[in-house]
Amino acid sequence: MLWAYRTTKRTATGETPYSLAFGTEAVSPIEHRLISFRVQQFEPEDNEVKLRANLDLLEEKQDKVAEKVAAYQCKIARHFNKKVRIRNFKEGDLVLRKVTQNTRKRSDGVLAPNWEGPYLIRTVVRNGAYKLEDMEGYPVDHTWNADHLRKFYP
Repeated sequence: MLWAYRTTKRTATGETPYSLAFGTEAVSPIEHRLISFRVQQFEPEDNEVKLRANLDLLEEKQDKVAEKVAAYQCKIARHFNKKVRIRNFKEGDLVLRKVTQNTRKRSDGVLAPNWEGPYLIRTVVRNGAYKLEDMEGYPVDHTWNADHLRKFYP
């Protein structure tokens, strides 16, 4: 299993972990049995010189791979961020609060509501964090992130 993992090209790098560590591609046991082109062209005298040349170029190869990984991560982040919706609330907005395991009552069953409220936004602590108060005017403990809030339309 480890052999398969180390000799399979990764999407982000375009290289195998083995080649990034040792500077050359690994020869699989199957290639020895079937006598592939690489095995057929193998010359022991030349091998040492070629391995040293590959090791000399290894750092440059790793730098190129680091650039590829950074570009791949940016691409993945762009794809993910396309679906992100920013929720900004103002003071005085009515919101519903998500019911989490910590805020759920033990007596509630499976069919309990997933949102509770409405609550009033008392203060905006910073972008995305809010202090709430219930409809009677009592403050709710802790600040709440916008991810756990939803706009309430009466």
